[in-house]
Amino acid sequence: MMTVQGVKYMSDFEAKKAILDIGKRMYGKGFVASNDGNISCKVGPNTIWTTPTGVSKGFMTQDMLVKMDLNGKVLMGRYKPSSEVKMHLRVYKENPDVQAVTHAHPLVATSFAIAGISLDAAILTEAVLGLGSIPVAKYATPGTDEVPDSIAPFVNTHNGVLLANHGALTWGKDIYQAFFRLESIEYYATILMYTGNIIGRQNLLSCDQVNKLLDIRHKLGITAGGIPPCSVEETNMKDVVSAADVHPAEQIGHGPALKGVTSIVRPGESLPDSGCGCTGVTQKALTSEKQKPVQAEALGKAKEEIIAEVVRRVTEQLN
Repeated sequence: MMTVQGVKYMSDFEAKKAILDIGKRMYGKGFVASNDGNISCKVGPNTIWTTPTGVSKGFMTQDMLVKMDLNGKVLMGRYKPSSEVKMHLRVYKENPDVQAVTHAHPLVATSFAIAGISLDAAILTEAVLGLGSIPVAKYATPGTDEVPDSIAPFVNTHNGVLLANHGALTWGKDIYQAFFRLESIEYYATILMYTGNIIGRQNLLSCDQVNKLLDIRHKLGITAGGIPPCSVEETNMKDVVSAADVHPAEQIGHGPALKGVTSIVRPGESLPDSGCGCTGVTQKALTSEKQKPVQAEALGKAKEEIIAEVVRRVTEQLN
């Protein structure tokens, strides 16, 4: 490490070594295919090391990396930088505190980018704390000045963006924070996919719960990330009944209806503002008290049908 004007930067050797390490991790996780993706890291107030064009991020060597200034002038290296380095340079210019930028095409996050869906539901405490909401930057042709223009509005307020029909871009105070945010985006997107599109149920954190997390985030020194939408109702663990709290007869549909049927938020549905008076956007629960007995009855019938089918198959095997 070296210090310039009171700011610590990686040395050339440290930066190049870290870029190769992150490139292998990206490739190993399937965040990139072929020659996709790019990485950059500051080594001074006006200089960066970045990845070359036309090279797989899993097979780079130090002699392939390119040193540039923030105006785009190549200072060292025999390879050409990626045309997408323009968005890296824009991030550094918009926010001088940023020390590294990563870009990749992780499968689930990129799917959200293609669908034009932001990652912002308050369902995961870690996402609210360390990542925040991830907006979708408008579509821009790769390699053009449209791309840096599309991300510029978010560089000082968020920790990363989805690039419409393209991939994900993250930044941080060092190269590993930038990469960890890329990992977190893919993890968060996967959780949103499972809960919203496969399981079909999401218990949103309440506005009060979100505000407490935002206070913790601020104390941790994370000043960017945006404010995710929240729920007017408490839908945390107090509403969930564990299997140990339910009588065996109830578990198979022969007793009282299951308790703890919480609010359902399904993808694509528009929820009206409930006016919770907090900093987040409120969402009213879709399931009313009158609907809960109907849902519980349907759940009981489904369980009875499953048990009956299992008994039938076991009987056939015994015969």
